[in-house]
Amino acid sequence: MQRIVFLDRDTIAPQVNVRRPSFPHDWAEYPRTAPQDVVARAQDAEIVIINKVNLRADTLEKLPKLKLVAVAATGTDCVDVAVAKARGVAVANIRGYATATVPEHTFALILSLARSIVPYRADVLAGEWQKAAQFCFFSNPILGLSGKKLGVVGGGSLGGRVAAIGRAFGMSIAVYDPKPPAGATDLVSFDELIETSDVITLHCPLTEETRGFIGMDQFRRMKKKPILVNTARGGLVVEADLETALDEGLIAAAGIDVTLPEPPAADSVLMRLATRKNVIVTPHVAWASTEAQQALADQLIDNVENFVAGKPTNLVG
Repeated sequence: MQRIVFLDRDTIAPQVNVRRPSFPHDWAEYPRTAPQDVVARAQDAEIVIINKVNLRADTLEKLPKLKLVAVAATGTDCVDVAVAKARGVAVANIRGYATATVPEHTFALILSLARSIVPYRADVLAGEWQKAAQFCFFSNPILGLSGKKLGVVGGGSLGGRVAAIGRAFGMSIAVYDPKPPAGATDLVSFDELIETSDVITLHCPLTEETRGFIGMDQFRRMKKKPILVNTARGGLVVEADLETALDEGLIAAAGIDVTLPEPPAADSVLMRLATRKNVIVTPHVAWASTEAQQALADQLIDNVENFVAGKPTNLVG
């Protein structure tokens, strides 16, 4: 009988059904697991399910029965994949489940910032409409998207969907991707994208090459003073430089769904920026529509069942 341990079940919403695998098994789950508790909870497991719990080399070495790490996410940077492979441990991830929800959240941020939705709501609740004594008032800027240029960093499925939505709003599109997928269009250099875009949105992984690749040098070359949106990974944008860019008016606004670390410290730059009228910070929920979470949960258990059946799916590394 396979022993399965889910180390951070609370990373999937409680209303989402994580079905039990169809083969005989022993299932244990924990809402969350602190680093010092990982080995004790997982040491007898053949299959470990995680979302953000780290499984580094020193931990993997202490899990001799482990055969599969099923990651309940697309990103597998929480696992030392090379070490796992060397030890004969398979790693599977989730793919294709967020192609609607992340672009929707991206444009929710773009529209909210372009039209100053959050500050206008605050002004209405504060009684500013009554003080205006007319049918409307103009306390915050409103930017139309039609005719503006949308710069998309990352031309994969998410970036491609964001670009399609942008076209529906009448925006011109610029895409930067160092390894563009087949059939990609509207490709430009990174320099051209940051220098000519009215809105810049990030849809690329966090790697050694992309870590901190949006900093002061890039902000100072953003000639259109764009709206910047990051629903990809914390660490892509240098947070201290983002604050300086906002202070100096180098960008118009920022929508941030991802930070490093997560959650950010209460006294962090991002939490300080979150109080500004032209900044929206959301808690890494771009992926998290109920529909997308259910698709993720179903694919997660599919991966587990397929591995046990000898037909593994979505293996990485």
